Amino acid sequence: MKDLTAAKNTNMKKENFVYSFKSSKTPEAIFEILLDIEQWWSGLYEETIKGESHKLNDEFSFHAGQGVHYSKQKLVELIPNKKIVWLVTDSKLTFINKQNEWVGTKISFDISKEADKTVVTFTHDGLTPEIECYTDCSSGWTGYLDNLKKKLK
Repeated sequence: MKDLTAAKNTNMKKENFVYSFKSSKTPEAIFEILLDIEQWWSGLYEETIKGESHKLNDEFSFHAGQGVHYSKQKLVELIPNKKIVWLVTDSKLTFINKQNEWVGTKISFDISKEADKTVVTFTHDGLTPEIECYTDCSSGWTGYLDNLKKKLK
């Protein structure tokens, strides 16, 4: 009986949204593109991005879908050519009941080398199946990240 309980607890683990792909570009080139938010978080829903994201504590706002999505991000971790992490400090997602659901979540990219390829791993820490926007938000992220993957081939 204990084994079943342990298995049940493992299955209940909250899984963050993660998307990973390989690129032939260098970590340095990818890092520079990722710091330029409009290079990868645009082109699908009439986005407007204001602010900066090049050095620690820089902040930018993201608006999309004619008021459907607003969020503000702060750059909280930066390891050149390896890692970028933004903390969501404000959000208003008008298509769900708890419109500030993203507040306190983290959006990150990890960059690593694997043989002659660069591995790019995106994680939205806190975007889990248990929250209301998971289906729509993970679908949105997949669209943006599919475009990024094509750009970085």
